[in-house]
Amino acid sequence: MALPIEEYALIGDRRTAALVGTNGSIDWLCLPSFDSGACFAGLLGTDDHGHWQLRPSDQHTMTRRYVGSSTALETTFTTDSGVVTLTDVMPEGDGQADVVRILRGVRGTVTIEHEWLVRPDYGAILPWVRRRSIHGQHVITAIAGPDMLVLRGPRLPRAADHRHTDRFDVHAGEELVFITTWLPSYAQLDGLEDLGGVLAAVDRTIAADQEWADRCTARVPHRDVVLRSLMTLRLMTDSQSGGIVAAPTTSLPEDFGGVRNWDYRYCWLRDAALTTSSLIQAGYIDEANLWRNWLLRAVAGDPQDLQIMYGVDGRRRLPESTLDHLPGYADSRPVRIGNAAVNQLQHDVLGEVMDALELDREAGAKPDANAWSLQRALVAELALHWQEPDHGLWEIRGEKQQFTHSRVMMWVAFDRAVRAIEKYDLEGPVEEWRAIRDRICEAVLTTGYDAERNTFVQHEDTTEVDAALLMLPLVGFLPGDDPRIIGTIEAIEQDLFRDGLVMRYRTQSGVDGLPGDEHPFLACSFWLVSAYAAAGRLEDAHALFDRLVGLTNDVGLLAEEYDPGRRRMVGNFPQAFSHLALIQAAFALADAEGPTGR
Repeated sequence: MALPIEEYALIGDRRTAALVGTNGSIDWLCLPSFDSGACFAGLLGTDDHGHWQLRPSDQHTMTRRYVGSSTALETTFTTDSGVVTLTDVMPEGDGQADVVRILRGVRGTVTIEHEWLVRPDYGAILPWVRRRSIHGQHVITAIAGPDMLVLRGPRLPRAADHRHTDRFDVHAGEELVFITTWLPSYAQLDGLEDLGGVLAAVDRTIAADQEWADRCTARVPHRDVVLRSLMTLRLMTDSQSGGIVAAPTTSLPEDFGGVRNWDYRYCWLRDAALTTSSLIQAGYIDEANLWRNWLLRAVAGDPQDLQIMYGVDGRRRLPESTLDHLPGYADSRPVRIGNAAVNQLQHDVLGEVMDALELDREAGAKPDANAWSLQRALVAELALHWQEPDHGLWEIRGEKQQFTHSRVMMWVAFDRAVRAIEKYDLEGPVEEWRAIRDRICEAVLTTGYDAERNTFVQHEDTTEVDAALLMLPLVGFLPGDDPRIIGTIEAIEQDLFRDGLVMRYRTQSGVDGLPGDEHPFLACSFWLVSAYAAAGRLEDAHALFDRLVGLTNDVGLLAEEYDPGRRRMVGNFPQAFSHLALIQAAFALADAEGPTGR
């Protein structure tokens, strides 16, 4: 049975990622890429839907940590008879998709239970499993359709009722290495990297992680948590294509037992642009260039065909379907793969993209004529449609509206385009774009503002507020101490607070067209930290930031939402939106305090 969401940690090879539980079980892993089918899908069902577990058979306690600033996870199990560590890592650069699990005896003797249960296609398929020999070494292969998983180790579990289990002792000073490798089912096994090569790749990966972390330029509050967030965003970036996924999971519910279950294993332009902006702020320019190149390839073609999201490899078709054989996390159904929001109109997206590319230019990125050509074409297309309603950044499945946040981000798109022409001498219809920018500003300040209550509103046909309005001062639309911004912050505190955390909007308004409720959205609470800082409310900003940082799990990870009543994480995990907003809030605090600090 799946653990509470917060009891998982993330490992990955920057092509895909796995969730490892506090019980030593890998309950989620899609191979060979983030949006491939899962071969371990117990997270959304039961152990019978696939998992790989190594844990003590006796009563034990557990602590865990990432090794230094790396993405290698070390879990320490302590029993009455001894202590053993389990190190989990997915090495990069060895030409294979490997999960390496290293058991080390620290003290005494610990009896370990081992279960390797492969179920390809999201737990739907019972594979053909057999024992084979490679260069005199026994292995287990599990084959189904295009997938083959190979298990190697000093001793291999035995089959019983379609399960592979074992029990063995680990003594002090012993080191046992188990490796699961994904290969296409037609591959020859004699091409597998040997044990020495895989362990060398593990060492290189840990060293490369540490070197990357050491290049972080951030001087911010809670720097250790910010650095772990940066490492998490890096793990969710495909190192070959440059695509950045919103989360490595699908269908972890926003409402336990409800239907708000979505597949986030794709590349939202918004989330990726904001991730890129966060990386640039921390000094990581190469990563920004990697994403910029992905963007050029993914959106190539007619600007009218721009989508809000793409596959990791840039593909456009992401049809949504349900997996009815899976009961869902906490009985939350349906389990979805694909995402129907791919076809939505979300006007804000180009604003985030243009802002990220502007930051890239300011950071000294090498000029790219193709990149500006793309931006110019997309802004020109937006100029034809900016007056149309859209689905907004929350991807409502109700009627389109004239969302205030969408309008503000369209203002950002034209503002950054005008700035690029004025500052970098790029070509474009600057007068036309200035005029549209001014018209959007006027629309926001009139129909997007409730003068009686002194607050901006979610859309022009409502008096409801929306946490996305907190972005207005953060993108430079108005100063943070403008009375209208102050009033908006107060309205959000009044209407959207739940136990001191921020909801996206009131679901009771019916704007999203969905049944059920949800919990405070962590990114929105971090936005409030940034808005407090911009408004000069530094004491409130620090108090909320300290509280939010305290909600990370024991290895510094955050889900999409948080249930303060149950003290549980909710939604897909880890969530890029939460981590990038954490990073941006830390920078907002640092900027507000100036070089002398708190």
